[in-house]
Amino acid sequence: MGKELSIVTPLHTRTSRDYAGRMMDEKVDCMKVARRYGADFWDGDRRYGYGGYKYDGRWSVVAEALIKEYDLPQNARILDVGCGKGFLLHEFAKLLPEATVAGFDISEYALTNAKGEVADKLFIHSADKPYPYADNEFDLVISLTTLHNLPLPGLTSALGEMGRVAKNGYLVVESYRNESELFNLQRWALTCESFYSPDEWRWLFDRFGYGGDYEFIFFE
Repeated sequence: MGKELSIVTPLHTRTSRDYAGRMMDEKVDCMKVARRYGADFWDGDRRYGYGGYKYDGRWSVVAEALIKEYDLPQNARILDVGCGKGFLLHEFAKLLPEATVAGFDISEYALTNAKGEVADKLFIHSADKPYPYADNEFDLVISLTTLHNLPLPGLTSALGEMGRVAKNGYLVVESYRNESELFNLQRWALTCESFYSPDEWRWLFDRFGYGGDYEFIFFE
């Protein structure tokens, strides 16, 4: 099994969240809207998701950290599972101009509104379906805050596929270390299907063939 990293956490913790307000704001209806992964989720009101997911360069530090962590060559092959609008892949492409980047997402809206420089590298696909790639085809396969949105059967398939196509893997999932964090996660999450502690996540990684690195984000 890989190691636990802390690369996305600094971005996650700089955002304030009104847990009680979200829970009391017709949350079930908001969840139904969010799970369509359409315009409301990405660029609509905050109650449905991101509240406007625009390119602002914040992912550059993540790309830099991952290039350093995995000693990626200029011609690296990188896959993003659940790429959204492709902002992180865009940062990789800027830093590694000779790299081959690819990504997929289930959101047609996100891909239609993807960063123009990488838009032609992205395609519609679900993380729990077989990936159209050979074993160990990519130097790095990443998945940021996507896999916890899958129920257990789909999650196990996705973990196996990530492990299969990656020489190196890095994923980020939501988790909790105590009852307070679990309660906050349950109040805040709109699309999460898999609520697991770090030990449970590690068990799943080992059980279903994912040997890469990982990071947990918590709702304190």
